[in-house]
Amino acid sequence: MISWIQKSFQQHFRVVFLVLLAVTIISFIVTIGAAPGLGGAQRRAQAQPFFDLNLSTEEDRKTLYGDAQLSVYLQYGYSGLDEARLQQFAYTRYACLALADQLHIPAPTDTEVTEHIKSMPRFFNESGQFDPKKYSEFRDSIRKDGHTNESSIGRVLADEVRIQRVQKLLGGPGYVLPTEVKKQVEMADTSWTLGVATFDLASYKPTINPTDADLQKFFEANAFRYEIPPQLVLSYIDFPASAYVNQVKVTESDVRAYYDANPARFAKTPNPAEKNPAPANPAADYAAARPQVEAALRLERAQRLAGKAASDFVVALFEHKPAFNSPELGKFFSQRNVSLKDLPPFPEGQSPAALGGDPQITEEAARLNKDRYFSDALPTSTGAVVLFWKDILPKRQPTLAEVKQKVLADYTEDEKSKRFVEVGKTLRTQIAARVKAGDSFEKAVSAAADAQGIKADVKTHPAFTLRQQPQDLDYSVYNILEHLDKGQVSEITRSENKALLVYAADKKAPDVSESNPQYVQTRTQIAQGTAARTGNEYLMELVRAELAKTPRAVD
Repeated sequence: MISWIQKSFQQHFRVVFLVLLAVTIISFIVTIGAAPGLGGAQRRAQAQPFFDLNLSTEEDRKTLYGDAQLSVYLQYGYSGLDEARLQQFAYTRYACLALADQLHIPAPTDTEVTEHIKSMPRFFNESGQFDPKKYSEFRDSIRKDGHTNESSIGRVLADEVRIQRVQKLLGGPGYVLPTEVKKQVEMADTSWTLGVATFDLASYKPTINPTDADLQKFFEANAFRYEIPPQLVLSYIDFPASAYVNQVKVTESDVRAYYDANPARFAKTPNPAEKNPAPANPAADYAAARPQVEAALRLERAQRLAGKAASDFVVALFEHKPAFNSPELGKFFSQRNVSLKDLPPFPEGQSPAALGGDPQITEEAARLNKDRYFSDALPTSTGAVVLFWKDILPKRQPTLAEVKQKVLADYTEDEKSKRFVEVGKTLRTQIAARVKAGDSFEKAVSAAADAQGIKADVKTHPAFTLRQQPQDLDYSVYNILEHLDKGQVSEITRSENKALLVYAADKKAPDVSESNPQYVQTRTQIAQGTAARTGNEYLMELVRAELAKTPRAVD
């Protein structure tokens, strides 16, 4: 019946078949053509608008980041900003240009671009002035380089002038309080003449003999210091290279090739006592080093054999899959004549000291557990090992007896620090009294330090300002100056294994009137900083709003 129907359709309904065939082909083409990536349809990336750019296109991204990199290069002579900083700079820079278009900021004249070039730091000399020679050398390097054309440079420079105009409009005059200006001038231009005493805390050795009761009390009050973290308990099977040295066969050519491949390792050590060393003799040098070379080569090859034996052992263990801590596992060890060696428990994240502290062993040990109880073959400095998980000990609080030496050391250090606080007060009081009585600062420090059995060093720093700081002044002294007046001796401050005390032999305040050029300059600098922050905050809000048009682009 089916054959008759097929034959009838083929003979009498040929046109119907042709129509159906045509419809099917057209439907197939339309369906496939509409699928992404096939039939001529192109996959379109989601648009990422950023003002008049579409950052989903390569061309617009080059415009954004290329101009930003060129801008940094033109201003400072380098383009090594990290990706995040370059992105932020590129966004705010382009937002500023977009705002310039909205505000109808005109393109700069050639004269204005020239003046801008003269203000760029990369063309300054050591005196901070524009150097025509540097600019000329820069232009010559651009012509020779060929990667950046002068038209691109000219366009970016013109953009920089427009950007500066927008930033000036956004920032305004910059608001600053007179009290802020005075404070900055006083900090920068106050003249200081100082004496700085440095006390060596290592030389302070008070007698501290705690009783067991003292240690017990300290231990209980500081229990968190001595809590023992979770400990891994592992065993291992060792495959020492020494067990495979006798299996290594080397020829004379092998030894010579190994010697030639490691010249620095087997180089002859020169004898400094020889005034006239003998000329180089390669044959004699090789003969002298040959035993060492052969031993090193044998050991290296033995280590490879040890590693292979360990790997074969792990493969066999994996294939047999004996259960953790089962009789079958013990039988597997016996058949291969190997035995486990226990490691002392050690904290998670560390490597057992017995195996050399290799980071790879640390990582592998952290992966082990009851289900994955053996490791891969791991190389060591003496051969190879395979680790076996046994247990993990939970964190616990030890007894005083277990950590008594550490508790004693901590108690001694804490008590020393406490006592030095009182000693420091005594030192300051005695030094201040002696200076007031007419002693020099050096003499006062020496007498007070000797009385306490502490080593002290004194330095005198002639008049200086923070604008022109002495190179050998300890950095921590600057924090002390803020609270120090003329003739005063500061409190003692500790820094690492030393303590400092500062004496203000003289202090002269600067002129903080508006007629002082430094006052005017400081006010201008603070105002410029305030204006720059105001303008930058506005631009960042502008950037965020623009990026928000594409949700995935917002960081």
